[in-house]
Amino acid sequence: MPYAPHETVADAIKRAALPTTHRIYWSAARKAEVVRAVRKQVISFAEARERYLLSHSEFREWEDLVDRRHRDEVQPKRPPEAVRHKLEEA
Repeated sequence: MPYAPHETVADAIKRAALPTTHRIYWSAARKAEVVRAVRKQVISFAEARERYLLSHSEFREWEDLVDRRHRDEVQPKRPPEAVRHKLEEA
């Protein structure tokens, strides 16, 4: 059990601000919340699968989405041409 012994799964889900049911619109942000909660062991993968009716492959797709978004945020952005030329002149 990844959460405190005195805490229920419902308490862990509330604390992590996770959706309480699978009957919602699954935005990228909500998917990321569930992936982070499983990775940080706020809830187990089995609990996430049961609560949100996820298959292994669907959860893997969510993880890929989160990893891609993180990679895109971490990669340095190239400045626009005009800005880059000004930087070279300085």
